[in-house]
Amino acid sequence: MDSSHHHSGRRPLAQIIAQGLLRMTGWKAGPFPDIDRAVIAGGPHTSNWDGVIALVSRSALQKDVNIMIKHSLFKGPLGWLLHKLGAIPIERGRAGGVVTQTVAQFQKRDRLLIAVTPEGTRSNAEEWKLGFYHIAKRANVPIILALADYQKKTFSFPVVIHPSDDMEADLQAIYQHFATATPRHPDKLSVPVKAFYGQ
Repeated sequence: MDSSHHHSGRRPLAQIIAQGLLRMTGWKAGPFPDIDRAVIAGGPHTSNWDGVIALVSRSALQKDVNIMIKHSLFKGPLGWLLHKLGAIPIERGRAGGVVTQTVAQFQKRDRLLIAVTPEGTRSNAEEWKLGFYHIAKRANVPIILALADYQKKTFSFPVVIHPSDDMEADLQAIYQHFATATPRHPDKLSVPVKAFYGQ
């Protein structure tokens, strides 16, 4: 794939540990599409393990993925660590809100991958938070779907969606793709995904 196997001696420790964890648990991650700027929509989100798998996969694939975190957490020593981990501070209350601030980040960078879980953290969410879609549309970047499948033990990136002028159709397509993955707790699926699950 690339020339990295020539310098296997220089792999970062985090990558070595993460790849070892995946091997031990039988999970596979990747491959990641060759895209530098995108919103990554991860799911289906039914368990705290989803986040663990995502973090391990990110390290194993050595992908520089950013996560939005509320700016108040950046005060003090934690801020340094959050920056190191690729977190981007976001002010929820500010004019224009999260979408505007994120679009601005895309405008100033050549490379930016931002991960979101559009279902939020609650189980059985009635509806998705659609900020991720508005960000992609306004920043003119694609949406990469990241699916954790507990039956196949894969964390994969099978679909890239380019927002069209028909948001509802795009969302239905995304819900359908999410429904192809077996989550840890199918009974906790968000309502829009549950509609397609098991078909």
